[in-house]
Amino acid sequence: MQAREVGKLEKESIKVMANNREARHEYFVDEEFEAGIELKGTEVKSIRAGTLNLKDAWCGIKDGEIILNQMHISPYSHGNIFNVDPRRPRRLLMHRREIMRLYGKIKQDGFALIPLSVYFKGSRVKVKVGLCRGKKLYDKRQAAAEKDAKRQIDRAMKERY
Repeated sequence: MQAREVGKLEKESIKVMANNREARHEYFVDEEFEAGIELKGTEVKSIRAGTLNLKDAWCGIKDGEIILNQMHISPYSHGNIFNVDPRRPRRLLMHRREIMRLYGKIKQDGFALIPLSVYFKGSRVKVKVGLCRGKKLYDKRQAAAEKDAKRQIDRAMKERY
């Protein structure tokens, strides 16, 4: 077997750098997509250091491109003049067919594109984007009640054994 074939067979390492926990609380995630991200200068080094925040981030589609807005990547400490604006819009890289399909779904009421996590897949930075519907207040209460019930069941099972 050649070296290239062996490399393909190996499982690529995935290292999660940030999760958007608030997104799972605020939205129902219908579908998940993996996208590359276009970065400049020292942003990759800053992400490797773990200095990014997805809390208020959202995606929009403009001119056939997916744009990631409001994701904060802190400036790299040793970056001097090569650092860029921490909240600048960043382009996500997906196939045009996928983008057009997502655009059609977003036009429906209640759907939004929300970044769920940022991770390294091998040496490349990837963003997991979710096609999401907003939760109502009663949905959030129900989810919290289910989580609490599961926690109580687990606690009871642990005490039993």
